[in-house]
Amino acid sequence: MKAVVLVGGFGTRLRPLTFSTPKQMLPIVHRPMIEHVLGWLARHDVTEAVLSMGYRPDAFTDAYPDGECAGVKLHYAIEPEPLDTAGAIGFAAADAGVGDRFVVVNGDVLTDLDLRALVDFHDAHGAEGTIALHRVEDPSAFGVVTTDEDDRVLAFIEKPPRDEAPTDLINAGTYVLEPSVLDRIEVGRKVSIEREIFPAMAADRQLFAMSGDTYWIDTGTPAKYLQAQMDLLRGVRGEPVPGVHPGAVVDPTALIARSVCGEGVEVAAGARVRGSVLLPGARIGRDAVVERAVVGPGAEVGEGARVDDLAVLGDDSVVGAGLRVSGGSVGVAERLVTERVEEV
Repeated sequence: MKAVVLVGGFGTRLRPLTFSTPKQMLPIVHRPMIEHVLGWLARHDVTEAVLSMGYRPDAFTDAYPDGECAGVKLHYAIEPEPLDTAGAIGFAAADAGVGDRFVVVNGDVLTDLDLRALVDFHDAHGAEGTIALHRVEDPSAFGVVTTDEDDRVLAFIEKPPRDEAPTDLINAGTYVLEPSVLDRIEVGRKVSIEREIFPAMAADRQLFAMSGDTYWIDTGTPAKYLQAQMDLLRGVRGEPVPGVHPGAVVDPTALIARSVCGEGVEVAAGARVRGSVLLPGARIGRDAVVERAVVGPGAEVGEGARVDDLAVLGDDSVVGAGLRVSGGSVGVAERLVTERVEEV
């Protein structure tokens, strides 16, 4: 089976990390996010994937120049302009010559969904399209999907107030689609699959949805990007994985607690790192504190400085000695060295 993987977004919620790197190429415990996604697809018998790209396609083609990743053959489909979700799917499928049933996934979602079970569900219902649903505590930030007793989709409700949501089941961003769905997508314009194509399919009684409570996370915010990595460290998704890369240098007097230290990271004496991600080449100074934060590639936290409360430091940025960044972000190559900063 083939898959279309949507990786064309700008990743605005993860800026400044995504100013130079597409979010799907950001590492999740030492491996690019896209490798986790493609590895999951490979485990469910997907042999070919079309990467639907827009922003920084060179990051993907340079990383996988032989056209293969995690055991999956890749086809690169580069949008000439942003075409929204359905437009991107249609363009990618046409570019790769997809003519049979296929799967669509979002490249920034990590999940343990049983994709074979979703395909079997799709077959059993004779569906033109099938959506995987996921149960969440607060559906107000997502698209809610209602179904009837036969699992047929009735309606889509985008980001309803929490106390008005008719269900706690949301669109999990994984679809099984018949090739006839491509005929519904108008070529050459922006088309939303959630707002146009799926409602039309629902009106034709051709769209079904399978609910589930499996592991699922949208990694598109600093909090969720951190959580996805903490879940792997804690063993939420199987055996716990080590967070400190063999190529990292950590002083014996430093404390690393439930954190990821990428290749080339340096952590000096007396530093304390808790619940954080230090991307490759980051440097943490003597007696500095990094807590629940993301320190970008090559970024530096000076001696005695503190970075916490979901702060994000961009590539090669610098927080000077004794300063504090609490929440917010420090942009790419930006230097905070002249005054004490309580909040950015």
